[in-house]
Amino acid sequence: MTTDAAATGTADATAVAADAGHDPEAMRKIMNRLKRAEGQLRALIESMGADSNCKDVVTQLSAVSKALDRAGFMIIANALQSCSTEDADGQGSHDGMTKDDIEKLFLTLA
Repeated sequence: MTTDAAATGTADATAVAADAGHDPEAMRKIMNRLKRAEGQLRALIESMGADSNCKDVVTQLSAVSKALDRAGFMIIANALQSCSTEDADGQGSHDGMTKDDIEKLFLTLA
């Protein structure tokens, strides 16, 4: 994906997020983090071979895993913030999720 295409993809995702009531800036940061993780994983896959250094491979896998975890935490934090600030009906839901559902999501990453 070219830089222009990546920027367009991020802009499209941010616009959709805003329409869905998500914080566009938070979604931009999440998309950037996911794209960074995608690049790290792509580089790792391309570097794999018979002469790959085990330590380097595991270090890169750890970096990809942490980047994905952080994106997940950012998504959940955004959902929690939306729940607390946009809960006019007293139901405490975000994307059809209750606070308990969001807590379960959080625990899947912990």
